[in-house]
Amino acid sequence: MEINLVALLTILGMGAVTYATRISGFWLLGRITPTKRVSAWMSAIPGAVLVSLIAPALLAAGVVGFIAATVTVVIAALTRRMLPAMVAGVAIVAVARLLFHVN
Repeated sequence: MEINLVALLTILGMGAVTYATRISGFWLLGRITPTKRVSAWMSAIPGAVLVSLIAPALLAAGVVGFIAATVTVVIAALTRRMLPAMVAGVAIVAVARLLFHVN
């Protein structure tokens, strides 16, 4: 097996840039005290990232995906436990695919 030098240098460069981006954020936040507005903004970031990852898959899944997501959110809200909610959502999709032959 040959190692492509350009590919290797590209991968190492991307890794270095990614690491530098992450570590610079920690470094910067260690040097300043965020305001209440900045703290509120930063606490909203994980939810926004989660929605941006889930929304395209949910739209692509159609009605079955929407129903499964709705049931998952309702169960999570009622029980405050994610595992049963996720199991219910996956089960709904699996049963719908089995019975109705949907993707």
